[in-house]
Amino acid sequence: MKVLFVFYVPSGGVETLNRQRRAALELAGISSHFLYYGKRRDLVNDHGAPLYITNEDFELKQIFDTNEFDAAIVTSDFLSFPRFRRLGFKGKLILEVQGFGPKELAYSQLKMAVPIVNNYANALLHPMTDHISAIYQEFYPNTPTFAFDNCFDAGAFTYLPGTAAKKPIIAWIGRIEDNKNWREFLEIGHKLLTELRPDLQLYMFHDPSLAEPTENIAFEQMLDSLQLRDHVSIMPDVPHQDMPYYFSLIADSGGFLLATSKVEGAGYAVLEAISCGCPVVTTDSDGVRRAVIHNETGKYYQIGDMDSALQEAKEMMENTELRTHIRENAIRHVKERFHFSAYAASFKQMLLALGVQDNSKG
Repeated sequence: MKVLFVFYVPSGGVETLNRQRRAALELAGISSHFLYYGKRRDLVNDHGAPLYITNEDFELKQIFDTNEFDAAIVTSDFLSFPRFRRLGFKGKLILEVQGFGPKELAYSQLKMAVPIVNNYANALLHPMTDHISAIYQEFYPNTPTFAFDNCFDAGAFTYLPGTAAKKPIIAWIGRIEDNKNWREFLEIGHKLLTELRPDLQLYMFHDPSLAEPTENIAFEQMLDSLQLRDHVSIMPDVPHQDMPYYFSLIADSGGFLLATSKVEGAGYAVLEAISCGCPVVTTDSDGVRRAVIHNETGKYYQIGDMDSALQEAKEMMENTELRTHIRENAIRHVKERFHFSAYAASFKQMLLALGVQDNSKG
């Protein structure tokens, strides 16, 4: 079985997912290839498999003709389906939604996709995300739909000892855009500094190439208006292999990852933090529910509620018994729920159900 994974750019959570599932699917004898239309930065992480970066018709046709893929899992870009068929793609076409941002945008995009999906898609896929599941059911009641958790190798992405910081660190990971809710992170950070710990450090990990220009301007203005420049460390384009060091640093500092997103399909940053022993305080952004159970594997605060955020942050930092309980439970939970073998088995069953032949059996 040979599968092509398609996304716009090799960055963010989908790129992390692609590299994780390449390793998982090898367990089931499935060969993965990856297609991105372009890149906005020089750094492209090693996928351990063939990787193509092009949006040219003649190059796409050559890729399709050369490889004879059994299926393509296309994340978000349903508009590519008629184009791929025109260029000679003969395998199954599966639309995968990992998010789409705000629920209203996901709804409008998937409503727009109805004629294309009905004419070209063989199946739909999502990572056990409630709001995506509901939209699929409304617009595509007759299209085969599959849902299973994304995969994550907690054994490879893990805690690194000896990285203690002198001051507690509160971290944020995302894009400088509205759905990632960076404004709320800065507001909560300001409140924590003034009411809880004046020595807090705020780390913000993001990819400047994916930031929206108007949001970037607003971000700079807010740093000044809240007088946060001396407290915020901007961490741009940190290589993925370096993140265990930072998550471990945050964990040992007594801090946590603060996830402020309005809506998430599936948050890889949360899984990665947990895997390194870094506790998580998060909004209830839907997809994160698969990883975070309140006071068992993390903490929720009410989005927009500064008092709620302060209360949960304070307890995460000061209640050492609960903090230890959350860290230990969370790692165990991630290892069990997002295991490679479970993903590989579910993925293979999806392909078999769609009529893809398993040639590995001879």
